Amino acid sequence: MSVWDGLVGQEPAITELQRAVVDPQAMTHAWLFTGPPGSGRSNLARAFAAALQCAQGGCGSCHACTTALRGTHPDVTVVATEGVNILIDAVRPLVELAQRSPSEGRWRVILVEDADRLVERTSNLLLKALEEPAPRTVWLLCAPSPQDVLVTLRSRSRAVALRVPPVEAVVDLLVRRDGIDPQVAEVAARAAQSHVGIARRLARDPEARRRRADVLGIAARIRGVGDAVLAAGDLVATAQADAKAATEERDAAERAALLRTLGAEGAATIPPALRTQVRQLEEDQKRRATRAQRDVLDRAMLDLLSLYRDVLVVQLGADVSLVNLDHAETVRELAASSSPEQTLRRMDAIGQARTRLEGNVAPLLAVEAMAIALRPQG
Repeated sequence: MSVWDGLVGQEPAITELQRAVVDPQAMTHAWLFTGPPGSGRSNLARAFAAALQCAQGGCGSCHACTTALRGTHPDVTVVATEGVNILIDAVRPLVELAQRSPSEGRWRVILVEDADRLVERTSNLLLKALEEPAPRTVWLLCAPSPQDVLVTLRSRSRAVALRVPPVEAVVDLLVRRDGIDPQVAEVAARAAQSHVGIARRLARDPEARRRRADVLGIAARIRGVGDAVLAAGDLVATAQADAKAATEERDAAERAALLRTLGAEGAATIPPALRTQVRQLEEDQKRRATRAQRDVLDRAMLDLLSLYRDVLVVQLGADVSLVNLDHAETVRELAASSSPEQTLRRMDAIGQARTRLEGNVAPLLAVEAMAIALRPQG
């Protein structure tokens, strides 16, 4: 089993990277992997990192491959932010690290999973390392699209564009690797719009399917402004609860570990000399919770977009499959009670809400405006 076997529907990109591993003329010092969420850009970058370290070009079983894939290889550094942006303090050490020769591997690989979260000041610092690369250092940047990365960074990187995997390929992976029932796998793969991670969660977790059904139910539930405000409040509260559940236990463990390291475990009050470190941890955890909440809300909005996409398909009589096979009745009801123009306006409102969230608009305000736009229009 090679390092490439877990990647779905990305054969052209894999072929290009395999050639770069064995042919110095096809290799370069910086790569930019772009593709929509779920296309597997981070997984492909990790596989490439492993193949670069492997004497056999990515066998998948040697020490170099397994440690690179797990993120424990000494010459493979992975940067992934859990905050809204990658801070400059996280990039400064990378610039210095990039000038060092690999300690035991064939390459020093620095993988930045969220290059779209590099603000301009941080990108400019990183640019210096890309302009003067060390001979055995390679940068792997990942982002949803080239436009999400500062033009100076993408102009110095070789772009590898990933595509959305075919539904059939995701279904095959779920059945073959996870033992999912084929019918359940197909419903999950379509609902996830070929996002492998989300498809797996939907296929394996009934609670995840229930939460998604609740989100889709908003479309039929909103009949007026009052319903819209209540639905928006419920959606934001659910996102906050999910984010808290995902981070609360980890936050407590991190705080306890820090206090133990500082010798303040069990203290009734934190000594003044230690408060800066504790405050910095709390700020990092707050940024992580903010990102987690936004991610939950954005996923909910993508689910709603998929529902209205299906409504538009029915309204226009298009000969394409529905994304939400298990909500076909709701789709038909919405299609019958509105026009294609109204559906497009609703989709625009959801897109605008996503843009507002990215621009740090208060989540409740952004979601309320969206929900009001989803109500039936006369």
